[in-house]
Amino acid sequence: MVLARLDAAGVRLNGFLERHMALCIPLCMTVGILFADFFGRGTQLVPFLFAALTFIGALKSGFADLWGALRRPLPLIVILLLVHVWMPALACGAGKLFFGENSNLVCGIVLEFAVPTAVVSLMWSSICGGDAALGLSLILIDTLLAPAVVPLTLRVLVGSQVHMDTAGMMRQLVFMIALPALAALSFNQLSRRRAGELLAPRLAPVSKLCLMMVVSINASKVAPFFRQLSGVYIAVAGVILVLAASGYRWGILAARLFRMEREKTVAVAFGSGMRNISAGAVIAAQFFPAEVLFPVMIGTLFQQVLAALCGKYLLRRTKTEK
Repeated sequence: MVLARLDAAGVRLNGFLERHMALCIPLCMTVGILFADFFGRGTQLVPFLFAALTFIGALKSGFADLWGALRRPLPLIVILLLVHVWMPALACGAGKLFFGENSNLVCGIVLEFAVPTAVVSLMWSSICGGDAALGLSLILIDTLLAPAVVPLTLRVLVGSQVHMDTAGMMRQLVFMIALPALAALSFNQLSRRRAGELLAPRLAPVSKLCLMMVVSINASKVAPFFRQLSGVYIAVAGVILVLAASGYRWGILAARLFRMEREKTVAVAFGSGMRNISAGAVIAAQFFPAEVLFPVMIGTLFQQVLAALCGKYLLRRTKTEK
């Protein structure tokens, strides 16, 4: 009886957080800025919180999901090219065009669009009737590639401008993303998916609370920039907003170009538009000057709102087509 009540409470909490993520994340960021001294003490917890978040997010998956996506790889390849080639190059060009004299801001803008697809993109894709298998496979494969792809992207695009610890960055990404994902996949596979069925729904609210805590702690590091907001930082926010919004549009256009069915179009749109900003913020906070973190963190203000707007557009388009 007690366990049933706890499960019901967890489901309600998870549903509440999912419905209000567009407000919760900016609120957590604001709290982190206002109480920077308090949340700043939790910096060492961030990699562990993020590893837990990744593990819980991957619990629903199995190695069979990866194989299913690899058998028909075109949509997956399209998203990965958008996420790790086109958008970082576009971000680098925009950063150098508008803020070329400030290498830290350019690095932060590139890092914002070099990180893997957000786990929460699967939630938005499912809400809008997207291809769940494609969305899940993208998150898994992109997560496993992240330790190599993110440092390589930064090295190629901004490595000559900013000093970076590539090896340290890779180790951190392996610890936060790759190892927890592989552990969850193995755990689920060995239990014949019973682990995912039993634990994933119960731990879903925990993962969202971990995400909110990570955002608050990382926001404490950019508090000085928000308290002394200048025209340059407002311009950075504008560039991030335009680039982030364009990610969804590029995904929809690519899906149309390759004549994908509606379900895959939805998955491609959210997969190419949403970013694992928290992972980028952890990397920025641990391996770069504080100013690099600002463009990454500002993206948290827009991501959930843009996802909601994209969802409304896709649902409206579906009704029009019917």
